[in-house]
Amino acid sequence: QLQAFGGGLVQTGGSLRLSCAASGRAFSAYVMGWFRQAPGKEREFVASFSRSGRNTFYGDSVKGRFTISRDNAKNTVYLQMNGLKPEDTAAYYCAARSSGYYSDIRSYDYWGQGTEVTVSS
Repeated sequence: QLQAFGGGLVQTGGSLRLSCAASGRAFSAYVMGWFRQAPGKEREFVASFSRSGRNTFYGDSVKGRFTISRDNAKNTVYLQMNGLKPEDTAAYYCAARSSGYYSDIRSYDYWGQGTEVTVSS
């Protein structure tokens, strides 16, 4: 089970840190990622680890502003979001995969509920 939290309302240029707590499974065996879905749009890739965990990947729209990290001891993955823009407004989802491609939504086996992020202009 994945539970995402930390969303909220923030002004343009502000920061938020999302957290995703995993329970019930071998957390370290899964590759974690973040996706987001804005109203009326498809769910899009935001960030993920490589299978080894040594590398990270980001969607083009968030590169240089967002950072994914994890704490295996706490079974938690984070998404630090800086320099937020109104176009970052979306429901953010954490997800876990055991195989497949990091940005392919179909590769992810488990999904948390979304946490809403709203960036005001």
